Amino acid sequence: MNDPIATIKRTKAIQDKYQVFTKKSYGQNFIIEPRIVEKIAEAAIADPSELVIEIGPGIGALTQQLCARSQHVIAYEIDPRMPNILQNEIQSPHLEVVLQDFLDVDVDEEIKKYRKENQPVVFTSNLPYYITTPILFKLFETKEPIERITVMMQKEVGQRFMAQPSDKEYNALSVIWQYKCDCHKVMDVSRHVFWPSPNVDSVVLQFNFHHRYHLLNESVFLSMVKGCFVQRRKTIYNNLQSYLQDKELAKTCLEKAGIALNTRAQQCALNDFIRLYEVNYESICTSQSESSSGCDWKK
Repeated sequence: MNDPIATIKRTKAIQDKYQVFTKKSYGQNFIIEPRIVEKIAEAAIADPSELVIEIGPGIGALTQQLCARSQHVIAYEIDPRMPNILQNEIQSPHLEVVLQDFLDVDVDEEIKKYRKENQPVVFTSNLPYYITTPILFKLFETKEPIERITVMMQKEVGQRFMAQPSDKEYNALSVIWQYKCDCHKVMDVSRHVFWPSPNVDSVVLQFNFHHRYHLLNESVFLSMVKGCFVQRRKTIYNNLQSYLQDKELAKTCLEKAGIALNTRAQQCALNDFIRLYEVNYESICTSQSESSSGCDWKK
């Protein structure tokens, strides 16, 4: 493998060579500590045969380490300046760069396109703050099987993901990752290992898909959870009646699930939402099939 890209010397040399400097519009901050990207790659990849999909490789600090550990890395990059740099500087036969905004990607179709039969698929990324939530929800909604997601994000956002019922940060994100995954912290990352240095520290979290729950019409369940958190200051009853567009139906659903009408959504655990959905499955699905209102995961 070539000298690590994740050093201040190599990063500056690449920037000077290609006259490529960070753009705030892309949320670019390049890692300049080799051991950080090594640890992320080690956590992300369990076996060289896994298909590794990276979101936002930048100049390739993490990509370089992924290619050293996997036989097939697909890197989605939105910045048109980067693919040439990635190919030239990493020079790995294991790397394929796709110039496309990952938010526009049909993840299921892309997995089908690149994955070999029974090949495990893993995702990894150093996510800019402004796209952390939509990217992760996009992956959580994927129907094709994913083994794990290993991502670096702003520390504050990571704390929201790890929040428990009644915590201030607890929200729909907290409920839905628990429905899909087990989550643990890989490591904390100081702001001082980036160039340029951001104003916040980061954390690396790993989501391992557990396939523990198998609800009918899962997409409706996910949208119901989001609907229950739309206005956090209101009770779950007020939010649910807006989601169902039926005040009496919302009351009946909560009563059947044994959830008090004055409860707030952030007081409910995952099992409460599963029970609310399961005991009212037909009513909720019928309500949503008759409604044109959907769930915007980018909110």
